[in-house]
Amino acid sequence: MKKWQNDIFANKMAENMLNFYQEVLMDHYRNPRNNGIIDQCDFRAEQRNSSCGDEVLCTGTIENDIIAQVFFKGKGCVISQATASLLSEYVQNKSLEEVLALDKDNLIAMIGMQLGPVRLLCSLLSLAALQGGIREYKKKQST
Repeated sequence: MKKWQNDIFANKMAENMLNFYQEVLMDHYRNPRNNGIIDQCDFRAEQRNSSCGDEVLCTGTIENDIIAQVFFKGKGCVISQATASLLSEYVQNKSLEEVLALDKDNLIAMIGMQLGPVRLLCSLLSLAALQGGIREYKKKQST
């Protein structure tokens, strides 16, 4: 295969992967997983993005320092709500320390595409709520 053919193939593969990740995000936006509120929760935390109006409320239960359940309720753009859905699936059965160690690079890998600064803030909303709720839970447990 010639170099130009390799370049065309690589570009087509990248385009296909981007389309796949966009489809995954749209599916999570249209059919959110773990959407709702847990009434008898161990933690509850909300985050808002004042610049765009996105909101995410995370509630969850913890058993032996492991996330047993996480539900979210929110409103906003595709990125903020789809990321909340993806994250709620990902953190099930993870330790509190594993969840607290997650960062923007983990979210970008989960989303599967680079985001600009504004969209990155949207994607980080659910992680900030989740980690804030866990920190509050840990603070209450230590007193």
